[in-house]
Amino acid sequence: MREEKIIDEPLAQKMRPKDLASFVGQKHLVGENSLISKILKEGLIVNLILWGPPGSGKTTLARIIAESNDEHFIELSAVSSGKKDITEAVEIAKKNLEDGRKTILFLDEIHRFNKAQQDSLLPYVESGLLNLIGATTENPSFEVITPLLSRSKVIVLNQHAKEDVLEILYIAVTQKDFKAKIEPDALDLIAELSSGDARSALNTLEIASKLSRKITKKVVFEAAQKSAPQYDKLGENHYALISAFIKSMRGSDPRAALYYMSRMINAGEDPKFIARRMLIFASEDIGIVGNGALNLATSTFLAVERLGYPEANYPLFHCAYVLSKAKKSREVTDKMNEAMDLAKRYPDKPVPLHLRNASTKLNKDLGYGKDTKWEAGFEHPKGFMPDGVE
Repeated sequence: MREEKIIDEPLAQKMRPKDLASFVGQKHLVGENSLISKILKEGLIVNLILWGPPGSGKTTLARIIAESNDEHFIELSAVSSGKKDITEAVEIAKKNLEDGRKTILFLDEIHRFNKAQQDSLLPYVESGLLNLIGATTENPSFEVITPLLSRSKVIVLNQHAKEDVLEILYIAVTQKDFKAKIEPDALDLIAELSSGDARSALNTLEIASKLSRKITKKVVFEAAQKSAPQYDKLGENHYALISAFIKSMRGSDPRAALYYMSRMINAGEDPKFIARRMLIFASEDIGIVGNGALNLATSTFLAVERLGYPEANYPLFHCAYVLSKAKKSREVTDKMNEAMDLAKRYPDKPVPLHLRNASTKLNKDLGYGKDTKWEAGFEHPKGFMPDGVE
């Protein structure tokens, strides 16, 4: 008889609070007179957009709200979900409504849904069939469509203070099933390395407890290196990967370019950011030898904007591969830099009279447009640059 394999629940999941009383941090949101408290006490039905950094408690708050109101909770990630998933959620909500029960749709990473996908939610949010709670790490003013924003209350979560992370860690290490012993300075180090991300802190603690029964600072450093790769859009890894991606395309190595792009995609990078960089690359590094590179990059950006993940992967990989294989030229970039430099060195040189438009008789008498001919390839005897520009 085959033995069933038991999968341990991750520590971060075990530690997720079930009610507001056990929620640590975000005191401005969970205080006695806060909006969240009123929603829970009065059973209010409010569409919410939870905006905050990773590990700040967005998913936890959504689940607490659903549990307190006894609403059916459907959790989706915009990274891996699409129209089919929304349709299924709507059908479930309709059945729930027949039984007199409301449905909360929690959409994590809501900014990953493109405009059309977000538009598809509107009828169900407007009718009240779905109570929407969206979570995002990006500014909703730019990433969530206006109709959804106008029907929702934006709740801002802050990065956890180090003291809050320490409290969460202390609760974890004092649980009965936590067997390892941890030195105080090691616990403090985990909180410091987490950068306010409670989930990251708990993941590091869990890995450390599996590495050693006695957790020291040395063990914490080792555990932090083994933790899931972090990808802060404003952090070092973000810039390192995009730099490697661009340099690989510049060096005509499509395998390396696609590898670095895959890492960005897997880490949740905005596909529009990748597409924008390829749009720049098409002019900056390929330029006049491009044979349609700029058009391809522009089409890729438009396609990505309309598709969103996961379908956006096809145009992204298509474009990156073509740009990597294309001939390279810096001529356009060099000429651009030269022109910008000249404009800075000679910002106020008057435009030569013969290049000005002779729109009146007086202007013509003054020499505006003199000896200029309207014909292709015309070269004026006096040239086209202002006097004194070298």
